Amino acid sequence: MEEELFEQRTDLSQLKASVEAIREALGKVIIGQHEMIDLLIAGILADGHILIEGVPGVAKTLAAMLLARSIDAGFSRIQFTPDLMPSDVLGTPVFNPREGSFEFKKGPVFGNVILVDEINRAPAKTQSALFEVMEERQATIDGHTYRMEEPFIVLATQNPVEHEGTYRLPEAQLDRFLFKIQVGYPTLEEETAILSRQHQLKTDDKLHEVRPLLTGDQVVAYRNQVRKLFVEEKLLEFTAKIIHGTRNNNSLYLGASPRAALAVVNSAKAIAAMNGRDFVTPEDIIRVVPPVLRHRVIPTPDKEMEGVSSDEILKQIIHQIEIPR
Repeated sequence: MEEELFEQRTDLSQLKASVEAIREALGKVIIGQHEMIDLLIAGILADGHILIEGVPGVAKTLAAMLLARSIDAGFSRIQFTPDLMPSDVLGTPVFNPREGSFEFKKGPVFGNVILVDEINRAPAKTQSALFEVMEERQATIDGHTYRMEEPFIVLATQNPVEHEGTYRLPEAQLDRFLFKIQVGYPTLEEETAILSRQHQLKTDDKLHEVRPLLTGDQVVAYRNQVRKLFVEEKLLEFTAKIIHGTRNNNSLYLGASPRAALAVVNSAKAIAAMNGRDFVTPEDIIRVVPPVLRHRVIPTPDKEMEGVSSDEILKQIIHQIEIPR
């Protein structure tokens, strides 16, 4: 019976080996930032879009571009600016005089890995161009629906400190991001290593340090493996209690949605798979709660004035719930 159960388990050795290869490749260029790299990989495996927030110069864009380079698939970069129009993102019909008709010329969003740099610099009209694309993996233009090719991933960056010339992202759009990764400054040791490595490099082209390690088909196959991972009923209940805790907390003005609950479970599966496990533990769930929920909940105005962050409130909510064993 035990042998039969063992045979039914998912073989994650190839997935884990690929994860290690990507970690190693990105680690050759980016010093530290291990949590950011792990969450980027987990987001890819969980089939989610990722928002990376940090001050300028902490390798947000570089990390996103290196991750994209590690996947052998179509890559597009869109620099969001205040004058960017929706057609600059989605594409536009172009008149073909030979045929006497309009042809749709696809925009840069029609790729596999899309890097949206400084996403909060474009106005709401342009932001709305991403709504349907991110949620439904399709774009409807002039009555025609165009499907995105799989895998389809949006990696977006934003600067949390410079607010001049920026636009706050709508809550509906934030909810479409699986993770919000907050990137901090490196430690003293890491900063010293960054300076040392940069001094020793003969070239400034860091992107050539990383070669494609995964095909688009492999990413889709790994995602299918992740979806099949086992989650105990008590862990699903644990997740639901956390989500409900955000809706009944005096420190939060807005709680998490059912989409957030699904995101927690899917992300925890990805973390488990990255560690070679075909089952989810309470620690996996606790680990993904901050990046999954921090952009989906809003502290009350008085808590914001006190400087209390979403992460602190989420930590308190988890602390009040009994961890299943």
